[in-house]
Amino acid sequence: MLEFQFAAIQLNRLSWRDFITQPNPVAAALMAKMNIKRQERPQVKAECLRLLTTLKLDPARMQLISGFVDVYLELNAAEEEAFKATADKMGLTNEEVYMEMVTSWERKAAQKTREEIALNLLRRGMIVEDIAQITGLNIEQIQELQSQLSSNLSQEVP
Repeated sequence: MLEFQFAAIQLNRLSWRDFITQPNPVAAALMAKMNIKRQERPQVKAECLRLLTTLKLDPARMQLISGFVDVYLELNAAEEEAFKATADKMGLTNEEVYMEMVTSWERKAAQKTREEIALNLLRRGMIVEDIAQITGLNIEQIQELQSQLSSNLSQEVP
């Protein structure tokens, strides 16, 4: 018989400030899920990234953890501006690692936007080749989206 013993940790009850100096990539990631006041969100995201830039992680780990932070600390436009200002004050914008993380986030967001536009155009019945020209996606990507759309529609119909 297997028996597991573990302690449950409620991240939303922990203060992110207690982990700001921990040289641990997990701490950097989990800070994004801790007790954060709304107005502190841009600062916390900047602190998470500052911590990540000091850890000298390999690119795969860096991308995984920075992706986690980006998902769980998704900022609105005003918060994004405050985040950029905070990162700049910290000197992060001069760090190559920081630039790689932010560029990766921007690429993912742009790709998601292009895919959403393509899906909307497919729903309107536009030709695949025209959608490719408009969105910059290749025909195979659009056909895959079309297949997903068709699959979703067939599942919705009783």
